[in-house]
Amino acid sequence: MGSRFPSHQLSSGLYVSGRPEQPKEKPPTMSSVVMPYTGGDIRKSGELGKMFDIPVDSSRSRKSGPISNAPTRTGSFGVATVHSGQLNSINRMGSAGVPGSVSMKKTNSGPLNKHGEPIKKSSGPQAGGAAASRQNSGPIPPILPATGLITSGPISSGPLNSSGAPRKKSGQLDATGSVKLHNYSILNNQAVTHLSHDDDFSFYKSFPKAIFWSIILLFVMGFIAGGFILGAVGNPILLVVVVVLFAAVAAAFTWNTCWGRRAITGSIEKYPDAELRTAKDGQFVKVSGVVTCGNVPLESSFQKVPRCVYTSTSLFEYRGWDSKGANSTHRRFSWGLRSVERHVVDFYISDFQSGLRALVKTGYGARVTPYVDESTVVDINPLNKDLSPDFIRWLGERNLSTDDRTMRLKEGYIKEGSTVCVMGVVQRNENVLMIVPPPEPFSTGCQWSSCILPANLDGIVLRCEDSSKIDVIPV
Repeated sequence: MGSRFPSHQLSSGLYVSGRPEQPKEKPPTMSSVVMPYTGGDIRKSGELGKMFDIPVDSSRSRKSGPISNAPTRTGSFGVATVHSGQLNSINRMGSAGVPGSVSMKKTNSGPLNKHGEPIKKSSGPQAGGAAASRQNSGPIPPILPATGLITSGPISSGPLNSSGAPRKKSGQLDATGSVKLHNYSILNNQAVTHLSHDDDFSFYKSFPKAIFWSIILLFVMGFIAGGFILGAVGNPILLVVVVVLFAAVAAAFTWNTCWGRRAITGSIEKYPDAELRTAKDGQFVKVSGVVTCGNVPLESSFQKVPRCVYTSTSLFEYRGWDSKGANSTHRRFSWGLRSVERHVVDFYISDFQSGLRALVKTGYGARVTPYVDESTVVDINPLNKDLSPDFIRWLGERNLSTDDRTMRLKEGYIKEGSTVCVMGVVQRNENVLMIVPPPEPFSTGCQWSSCILPANLDGIVLRCEDSSKIDVIPV
């Protein structure tokens, strides 16, 4: 009589209750073959070359059989192979049942046996449990720097070492090279406006040329007529009148040439300040406030004052009777300008009246008329020229001669925290408040009490007293 509960016998001979488990069919697994390295040649790419009817290089095809002359490499696909003897010993250990990282799991696609397992096929005398190997074409590419940038030449030839970090050089730093690099960066920065000596105030340049030559022509005609009347009639009245008028006009021109700059700075100070809060778009205003640097701060040339918005360094020479002139128009027994370095950039100004902050557009080649006082930094003559090595070094950096000359170096700057006066046109662009150069030159008008003729100021007018004599507000 049979049992109510079904049972079956295991392979070990033991009887257990229950029905035998049906063997589960394992789903077929797909294996991917690593594509060989082609080195950019489409003929070595296999199926891709066949798509374009390009003959495939059969010398790079995979072959079954033992692997000889395997390269010594260590990767994530297996164990580093050093010698063939060691490889065979490792293979025997893997076939003996040693698990771990020696052998890789092999999955093949194809027909299944009755138990659902794939049928193993092998061709050639290959070892069963050996580490998998890859076949590569072409040389191993060199290790690139950390930046990933592919450059020509060896890695050691560039500014980076093999790890991608900047290469360290032994020895002392070249101060002259760093100064030249700093000067080169200033000269080639588009944000910096370079001002020349022509931007200084000159009464002759500001006076209308048509009126000037008309006056000269009238006086020439007056002298000719006065001389003719004096020779023909003997009456010197016309000639005396012309001489007196000419002397008066010449004195007025000389007065304005000597005192014109001081009169202009006085008129700038007397011009009333405006509030940025109530200023309208397009209105010409004068704003007084504290300076704050923008994106590109400057540094003075000689004294190395940091965080400046305006720098000016001028070298003057005194010419005696037999000495050389500083320039082509240098007269004897006077000071002449030999070299000038003047730069200005965009900066911010905080208005004293309203407390608002505005961007002053003086950089990127803007038109600027500076009235910044300069102070004498170095005064050199042939007797004490060796007492200032910094000045000698400053001349050498600019390839200026250091012979026996009487020289004077003046420097002026506007550093962050200084108080300045700015005259320009207000421009409102959404939430940005700016002061830009006016489209037409600004005329100071005629000052009859001081006998000062009108002068034209082009661009943004920038006024600051000597920075070495005023208190600077820390920002």
